[in-house]
Order: sequence, then C-alpha cells, then structure tokens
Amino acid sequence: MAIKHQSEIKIKVGLDENKVPEELFWSADDGGIKDKEAKALLLSVWDSANRDTYKINLWTKEMPVNEMIQFFHQTLVSMADTFESATNDEKMSATMRDFCAYYAEKMGIK
Repeated sequence: MAIKHQSEIKIKVGLDENKVPEELFWSADDGGIKDKEAKALLLSVWDSANRDTYKINLWTKEMPVNEMIQFFHQTLVSMADTFESATNDEKMSATMRDFCAYYAEKMGIK
C-alpha cells in the first residue's frame, strides 16, 4: 500500500544542567496540537528486527507523585483497552482491567 500522507509528532524536552527534564512540550499537527505542555510521558517503540521494545520515560521535576499515580493508572487502563483492540483477547484484557482496579484501590484513587 502506498503512503498517501505522513504525520509527525514532536516532543521537546527542556533539560537542566544535569540533563534532568524541567519542561516537556509536544506537538501533533494533524491533531491540531502545538507545543502543549506535559509533565510526563511514556513512549514505547517496537523494534521488530530485534524483537525488543525501546522506551522513553520522562517526567519533569514538577510532576507531583499523586498525579504520577493517576497517570500510571490511566496508562494501564489504556493499555488494556489497546491490547483488547489489537488482539481481541477479551479474557486477558479483563484480567488486565482487574489489575487496574486493584492498583486504583491500593493507591487510593478509586
């Protein structure tokens, strides 16, 4: 299939003198997003040739722990939804969601 359009997502990371993130901004022109501030991001990229996942996990010094806890919960729920969509494995997706509910309960966010 021929590529008809290319889209670009950009991430800008402002670092301090120790290369610790102080600010994160992201843009997605197709989504109408330009330099939107973020306090954390998790990015995973699958390398099929090496059968390995490359990860970029960043958060700013200003990311509060309570927001990080909620960020992880929402990310885990999203992963369960994406897993079900990608594999049609309803049973494992439900198991993943059960863990998300357990996580939320133990972390005091639900």
